[in-house]
Amino acid sequence: MHAQIVLFDGFDPLDVIAPYEVLYAGGTASDGAVTVELVSAEGPREVISGTGGLTLRATGAVDLERADLLLVPGASGRVGEPGELPDEEAGAGEPERDELSAVLLARTLTTGLPALLGRAMDDPSITVATVCGGSLVLAMAGLLEGRHATTHHLGLDLLDATGAHMVRARVVDDGDLITGAGVTSGLDLGLYLLEREVGPRIAHAVEELFAHERRGTVWRAQGPAPAVL
Repeated sequence: MHAQIVLFDGFDPLDVIAPYEVLYAGGTASDGAVTVELVSAEGPREVISGTGGLTLRATGAVDLERADLLLVPGASGRVGEPGELPDEEAGAGEPERDELSAVLLARTLTTGLPALLGRAMDDPSITVATVCGGSLVLAMAGLLEGRHATTHHLGLDLLDATGAHMVRARVVDDGDLITGAGVTSGLDLGLYLLEREVGPRIAHAVEELFAHERRGTVWRAQGPAPAVL
């Protein structure tokens, strides 16, 4: 499995680094069965996160011919006050300090990323995964209507409003779409991807290495619907 983690201006570093380290360790434990790289829609470049100007380098471009897994992180910015509206000019230019997370996520819609994500979603050989607000990028691009997904708890209403079936779970498996909730869920999502794609023994070895036990039940649309509790 070759995984590409997509960087965009204003990304949340933990959304990227947590699954990157898990998948990289999974590659080591599986004797190279998993590979992972950081990419951007524009190609190799330095990409500035939304956390204190921390920068990571995308070593390549999103390549749907090579990717088996495309992972989209969320953004790191201010949550904002209830009812606070973004500046009309906030969608243009480079990310600035203290911007709203919603603005950083919406800005991805002005790049080439949504078209690439649309092609990935249409390709049954590619699994698309998201961490935190990454699912909102897909949702705002109109790519999650009718799909089961989760996101950071503060974005669940927005996710629901886009036509997605919002699920309050840490990780949601909707076939070729796997979504994680808040930022630390990137660890759990990465471990679940290892279990699903290369087996539980590899996932368990990485879990032990990181001294992290996965949290919560992975939600799937399987089995009888529960009665009201």
